Amino acid sequence: MFEVGCRVSLRTMACAFEHAFVGSGSLDGIQRMQPPKTHVPAEPYGLVPWADQWAFLASVRRIGRDQIEGVVQEAERRGRVLGVRLPPQDDGEEEPWTAPPSRRRREAPIAGELPRTLRLVLGNQIYIAKEGLYPALRNRLLRLAAFQNPEFYKAQAMRLPTYGKRRVIACAEDHPHHIGLPRGCFDDVHDTLADLRIQPAIRDERYGGQPLQVSFQGELRPEQRTAADAMLAHDTGVLAATTAFGKTVIAAWLIAERAVNSLVLVHRRQLLDQWIERLAAFLGVPAQAIGQIGGGRSRPNGQLDVAVIQSLVRKGVVDDRVGEYGHVIVDECHHVSAPGFEQVARQVKARFVLGLSATLARKDGHHPIIFMQCGPVRHRVNARVQAAIRPFEHIVIVQPTNFQPIKEADPDKRVEFLTLYQDLVGDEPRTRRICEDVVESVRSGRSPLVLTERNDHLDRLERGLATSVPHVVVLRAGMGKKQRQAMAARLATIPREEARVILATGKHVGEGFDDPRLDTLFLTLPVSWRGTIAQYAGRLHRLYEGKRDVRIYDYADLNVPMLARMFDRRCRGYEGIGYRILLPASAIPGWPADVPLPTDPLWKRDYSGSVRRLVRDGVDTSLASLFLHAAQTVLPDSDGAARARSASEAFLYRRLETLSETKGRFRLNVSLPIAFDAVGRLEVDLLCADSRVAVELDGAQHLGDPVVYRRDRRKDQLLQQNGYLVLRFLAEDVGKELDLVLDGILRSLKHNAPARLT
Repeated sequence: MFEVGCRVSLRTMACAFEHAFVGSGSLDGIQRMQPPKTHVPAEPYGLVPWADQWAFLASVRRIGRDQIEGVVQEAERRGRVLGVRLPPQDDGEEEPWTAPPSRRRREAPIAGELPRTLRLVLGNQIYIAKEGLYPALRNRLLRLAAFQNPEFYKAQAMRLPTYGKRRVIACAEDHPHHIGLPRGCFDDVHDTLADLRIQPAIRDERYGGQPLQVSFQGELRPEQRTAADAMLAHDTGVLAATTAFGKTVIAAWLIAERAVNSLVLVHRRQLLDQWIERLAAFLGVPAQAIGQIGGGRSRPNGQLDVAVIQSLVRKGVVDDRVGEYGHVIVDECHHVSAPGFEQVARQVKARFVLGLSATLARKDGHHPIIFMQCGPVRHRVNARVQAAIRPFEHIVIVQPTNFQPIKEADPDKRVEFLTLYQDLVGDEPRTRRICEDVVESVRSGRSPLVLTERNDHLDRLERGLATSVPHVVVLRAGMGKKQRQAMAARLATIPREEARVILATGKHVGEGFDDPRLDTLFLTLPVSWRGTIAQYAGRLHRLYEGKRDVRIYDYADLNVPMLARMFDRRCRGYEGIGYRILLPASAIPGWPADVPLPTDPLWKRDYSGSVRRLVRDGVDTSLASLFLHAAQTVLPDSDGAARARSASEAFLYRRLETLSETKGRFRLNVSLPIAFDAVGRLEVDLLCADSRVAVELDGAQHLGDPVVYRRDRRKDQLLQQNGYLVLRFLAEDVGKELDLVLDGILRSLKHNAPARLT
């Protein structure tokens, strides 16, 4: 009743404001909005009760839900909620046609006169002088370096304490005469000033560095060169690329191209050793000539150094050496969001700042800090496209378990999760089944990595495998340098033909562990975060002779709702990095045991009826395999080589993409609006739309089966009637007669060259 039953006298308020601004000329005279004590006004002042409380309440009208939502949406769109906007939602707009072409939010104009120019000083931050900086403009600039904290709202939604969790995370700094914004906000600052028609006056005080005489010893792949050129075009920025893409190689190339003294920041000793080894190889310098800070040593040379980032900050004080490099590279830069790491990144004065990561999205939602300190993403590598390019298949084999929790579910989800983990570790039948699958994998000639999240589980797995596998190598978090070197030496000495298994905790091998032989991953305890999935799966993606497919064995505990939901999230993570998920045949009684089925929702929607009919009528292994080959589909949103249905299609497409005459002109498995065989559309293997050239790749069955032969001729006739030039090759000729195939395509493109306007 207090809030609605009291009112503040407008006359009293006016009196207080008049005294504050006119009498004293500043805000100091407000004194909690009370009038001066020199006289007592005739009418009451302050909080005055309504004479008739019930009459006042009866006059209050209820606001409709639609009206409230409209007010909130408008306030959120204009950044009026907490003064800090939420991260943009690409697909959440109800009226996307109202967005401007730039997709940037329109800010409300700032009332009043604005300066014509604004001085910016670029150093370790963007410094803006407070003098002459109007409060409204200052607040708008400060909001560029702030974002709403998802952790706060998550705790609030779960009715957990929010103490210690800030609602808004602000990354700007307030100095006596300047405000400091993170370097990554420069583009936003520039755009904001341009919108307000303010000319920035920029003074660059960043450290340009000392000359560094090194040369790159190697050659970048075409996709690596594209990424490297994109990063070289900007002083700051992040390279978001999948594991095994070659981020370290690109960083070495950039060090040589920029030719200034460089510092590489890592967060683990294992990565420090790895970077020193790689830089020595790709820059042609002895490993002893590369400086090191951290890992028990402090011997930087000021020219080319690698440092453990924790060694550069002590009790909140950052080492001055951080500001003495012209080029700073932050490996696994998604860790920059941690307070200690951010402190170091904030004090970097280098002109060039490069961030490297395969998993930029953080579970806590604090990834905006990465871009504020390292710059925006300048180049992003699509994981699905990379998976299609690699010369091996990517498969997830789902292994449903019969796990049942020992105790009842706890109301506290955190306690329930820890209890489930403990029960999973102690489930002997489950562990025994995992060990049997690992042994079978080893006997079939594969090189497995067995991952768990618990050391006690690691011990159980080691005991279960020690008697069946001759070489069981165990890697634990916290191992010293000598232990790691001993394990690396042991792995290197195991002959290729001898069976081996690597057991490890996810934290130890999730980042920076490289063994090209690995082709199988056993995920023994459930995880759900897609970044973790990408890191773990990335251990399999190194190229190695004879590697034809990589497999992930996922032990899905589907009888427990929480663990089943985690499995669903893992599936989305697998699909996001280009893996095909296969269900065991045991999931469908009557289906051949050695022919797993895809779990893709679209595939199940389209083909589940056919599977049921096959099972009803009887199906053997050969027929089931042929059905899966015939039912292989291309996702509507896939692009490039990801649309290929065979290795021949993928190879020819990639070859055409590397030729200047054909780059960007062909698409795979394109559906044309031509009626064919009672279907409203006709599909071709490769299509150049501008020259109307269709390329078909035929398997051997196209020659031996009269029905297939006649079908192909009808297809060619329809394409020709619709103005397409048709080229038909045997799939095997893409390898045997590549000259004939490519020359035929190039001649056809020249013959059917599109008419050009003059």
